[in-house]
Amino acid sequence: MAGKVVTIVEEKLEPIVAELGYELCEVEYSKKPNGMNLTIFIAHPDGIKIEDCEKVHRTIDPILDEIDPTDGAPYTLNVSSLGLDRPIKTDKDYNRNLGKMVTIKLFVNKEGKKEFVGKLIEKIDDVITIEVDGQPVKFNKSEVALCQLYIIF
Repeated sequence: MAGKVVTIVEEKLEPIVAELGYELCEVEYSKKPNGMNLTIFIAHPDGIKIEDCEKVHRTIDPILDEIDPTDGAPYTLNVSSLGLDRPIKTDKDYNRNLGKMVTIKLFVNKEGKKEFVGKLIEKIDDVITIEVDGQPVKFNKSEVALCQLYIIF
């Protein structure tokens, strides 16, 4: 059921969210303490503010009522930014973050380290390349336990 809901929502809402000027990055339909939640994750090159989430929520809520992706089952609708610490997982995520600083954590040591910080240069097929100290470092996707934006506090 969850997979079906996600597929329907992605197909119906992606062009609508794009028309509003945002990227629909991910749809999640899952059980939370307050019941089933349908969460729509959006992105924009300038970042996401609460007003952006509200705008998308107001626009898609009546559309979701009309298409009824859960076949009448109740859910809470959430519209959210991706968040700074969200893992970079999909090709869209990698493309959106090209040129940005990332942290890559590995399952096993490479060059004596399990963690690398560098600028995301490219992702082609299953190979991720970052620039560390001016040098390209390549990782097979299967080596990478986690890739996320490097956050400086």
